[in-house]
Amino acid sequence: QTQLLGVLLAAASNFLISVSLNIQKCAHLRLARQTEPKPYYTSKLWWCGITLLGLGEVGNFTAYGFAPVALVAPLGCVAVIGSAFISVLFLKKTMRAADILGGTLTVTGTYLLVTFSPNAPQELTARRVQNYLVSWPFLVYSILEIIIFCILLYFYKRKAVKHIVVLLMMVALLASLTVIAVKAVASMVTLSAKGKMQLTYPVFYIMIVLMATSCAFQVKFLNQAMHLYEATAIVPINFAFFTTSAIISGVIFYREFQSAPLLSMFMFLFGCLLSFLGVFVIARNKKEEHLQIPFIDCGHIPGQKLTGKIQPDSHSSCYGTLNNEDDS
Repeated sequence: QTQLLGVLLAAASNFLISVSLNIQKCAHLRLARQTEPKPYYTSKLWWCGITLLGLGEVGNFTAYGFAPVALVAPLGCVAVIGSAFISVLFLKKTMRAADILGGTLTVTGTYLLVTFSPNAPQELTARRVQNYLVSWPFLVYSILEIIIFCILLYFYKRKAVKHIVVLLMMVALLASLTVIAVKAVASMVTLSAKGKMQLTYPVFYIMIVLMATSCAFQVKFLNQAMHLYEATAIVPINFAFFTTSAIISGVIFYREFQSAPLLSMFMFLFGCLLSFLGVFVIARNKKEEHLQIPFIDCGHIPGQKLTGKIQPDSHSSCYGTLNNEDDS
């Protein structure tokens, strides 16, 4: 019953997040169509979306206190599939055959995830978390993760390699630490609320610092990826990387599949694969709606055969001027 509560809470929270994101997008589009656009934070609709987003994230955080990491993390696909169908209502988008196919695959994968998920471990006390932190599997895993992250960071900083896989791999490595810390903090808070005080142990505050630090850097690299690439490419890749890293961290740190039969492990991984495939199908060839930005089309300039677009020079006093060294 406790694990079922975590599943329902995670699914409802991710659905709430998808609703909130569509409400915020709707608010931005409404403000952009006004003759005198106002700042987004003056919109009541935008604040409604932010409130729902906060409630969804709190629900997701609480779900880690009731269900295993390997089960809560893949349920993020509910936000993706929910957003695809809710956008038809909020943003008046058309339903595609890819959305129906992807939704079917995702729902099937989610059913397998819930059915063959690992059993919830014993009560996650502060002492148990301390033992997990100094266990040799986690120490080896931490060393490997630090080495891989440093290599990726070297290519990102020194070699200026900003490929989407490099950025989202760093996000996933940080997310694995975030998930470990969130699970520990949520479980200790839940036990403390039941009367078994866990907040006096130093490991509780260590996990809070780890959660805040890893989450902050995770948001930094994710924003960098959002700046360079389309959301339709980022969403499925980030979901696949994040879910994989979360499952691996749950297996190594919390030993969630320690006593699971081989068939259950295979069906669980098959459910993950179906969820990944469904999210990729939904996001594939999905058009982004952009706000209209003024530009000068060279194809409409007499005597010019260029088809590119010249953006106005923001550092010049004249709108849309060409460079001085250009004879044309």
